[in-house]
Amino acid sequence: MPRRLPPLTALRAFEATARLGSVTRAAEELGRTHGAVSRQIQALQEAAGLPLFEKAGTGLRLNADGEALHRSVAAALDGLEAGWTALREAAGGPALHVACSASFAMRWLVPRLPGLYRAHPTLRLRLSMTTARALRHEGADLVIAWNRGHYPPGEQARAIPLGTVAFGPVCAPDYVVEAGSGRLAAATRIAHEHIDRAWTMWAERAGRVLECRDELRFPHTHLCIEAALAGLGLALVEQRLVREELTTGRLRAPCGFVPFPEGLAALPTSPRAASPSVRAFLDWLRDTLD
Repeated sequence: MPRRLPPLTALRAFEATARLGSVTRAAEELGRTHGAVSRQIQALQEAAGLPLFEKAGTGLRLNADGEALHRSVAAALDGLEAGWTALREAAGGPALHVACSASFAMRWLVPRLPGLYRAHPTLRLRLSMTTARALRHEGADLVIAWNRGHYPPGEQARAIPLGTVAFGPVCAPDYVVEAGSGRLAAATRIAHEHIDRAWTMWAERAGRVLECRDELRFPHTHLCIEAALAGLGLALVEQRLVREELTTGRLRAPCGFVPFPEGLAALPTSPRAASPSVRAFLDWLRDTLD
């Protein structure tokens, strides 16, 4: 007898929308358009013969029927994910799947991987790029992040501290900046599109008033740094990511750097987070972060 299953292509769209409370955020996570995710949810509701969501402000929330279905779908997808991960590990070796920002990966983590592999010859990393707004990323075992304000409280509570972070404005050597007592003035500040509160946090922590006429915004820290190198304005960055540019004089930090309270942390996102390979990687990270 054939299985009686819902439209399988719609289940991921349903689960992501239910978990994130937003079609837009689900579309971002799945790499689909808003319209495609909406159509998949509508197809699932038509197949079920009843609605699964109700409006909640500008987002969506599950109704009672949707809650019941979501529990079953989430459990099934978790089991499928765990089984698929185990199968891939059996085929390809003990790879640890780590999600982090592209800027952290390119500017800090990847250049130091030879040291990790020398210390742990059997350990290998599989990297995925995530954003400041996304927690879950294609079955990663760990997410490395400092900005955790968008993550669910339960995930924040499980964060594993790795080290301190310190942020400061940087600019090209000849970029005009006034850094008087209690203020910082420049023509343009460069902001990260997904971390709006970073400049406000810095001003509060540094005890300075920021005075800039214009603003440029980019979706990745790496692009913010490149814009600062090109002389387009002041970029607010974590000091580890620009250490080489500061040492060689390609950038300067007119106000220095101030610590941010959250610090860098690893968020466990799979059952493998308690494995010996994860513990070895986290110990290496703590020892290597300087």
